[in-house]
Amino acid sequence: MQEIDPTIVDFPVLAAWMDGEGLPGGPFEDVAQLGGGTQNVLVKFTRGGWTYVLRRGPRHLRAKSNDVLRREARVLAALDGTNVPAPRLLAACQDEQVMGGAVFYLMTPVDGFNATVTLPALHAGDPAIRYRMGLSAATSLASLGAVDHIAVGLADFGRPEGFLERQVSRWLSELESYGALDGYPGPDIPGLDRVAAWLEANRPRHWLPGIMHGDYHLANLMFSHDGPEVAAIVDWEMSTIGDPLVDLGWLLATWPGEGDAAAGITGPLGAAGGLPPPDELIAAYAERSVRDLSAIDWYAVLACFKLGIVLEGTHARACAGMAPKETGDLLHAITLGLFARAGSFMAG
Repeated sequence: MQEIDPTIVDFPVLAAWMDGEGLPGGPFEDVAQLGGGTQNVLVKFTRGGWTYVLRRGPRHLRAKSNDVLRREARVLAALDGTNVPAPRLLAACQDEQVMGGAVFYLMTPVDGFNATVTLPALHAGDPAIRYRMGLSAATSLASLGAVDHIAVGLADFGRPEGFLERQVSRWLSELESYGALDGYPGPDIPGLDRVAAWLEANRPRHWLPGIMHGDYHLANLMFSHDGPEVAAIVDWEMSTIGDPLVDLGWLLATWPGEGDAAAGITGPLGAAGGLPPPDELIAAYAERSVRDLSAIDWYAVLACFKLGIVLEGTHARACAGMAPKETGDLLHAITLGLFARAGSFMAG
């Protein structure tokens, strides 16, 4: 059994809490800390014949870590009973006083693999399976977009009013804030002003609010070991109520293509290739959605714009000596690639 730092998970405390929740008792077995998201901690264990994954914030909690975990637990609970592939919430501890200041929850383990980290022989050896993996990424997202957020109890989970109107100014402000970092010369991003102006001029006027994952790309999907299906969408920390087509735009913006930077950061699956082109992702989504996809290029441009600005933040920190230079240079190159990709979507 792997030793877990008691400042991360205090198992006697966890046992008492689980007993109080009426969960099966007994010793903790097969304890292991899992890899995954860089922000939060995942620990898998078995107790009383049930297998759990505990999720909590990072060892050194940030200002909003507990609030993020509460939101994650709430959205996972809401998705239980839907056909969205996601871990199922088993129990949540909202009280920060129970586990040394950290909110945590227990969810079902996912029987799957992250294709940006590893690719089993079945998937590596069959381009037809990889092609269907891509389509499954789109159809699984459509399943999420089809959920009635009000019916599942998430009416107050976000602020959909004015959601699209806020996006460009919100991210331009974020980019401007990097100027406070000593050593950052400011953004050198060709096309920045043109993309921002195009987004403002072409913003969709009508859209349907729904549940957004907020960070929907291949690294946040677990695929089935025995086929192409998405076993689970994971890492729900950015979820909210907004325009679900932003998630589809995010998938398109990060989709690996021939010879671009995205293929380099999508690991074995991006390197293996054989994935469907973006237009087939859109078609697969459209078959399972009532949403108007006529402005989907706008959503893809928004995703390129937003993600490029997010990655530029690491470049700015690298210029200030707060992150490795090689990392900053790599992410700046990806930012430039994203703005170039935005230009391609704009040209339509």
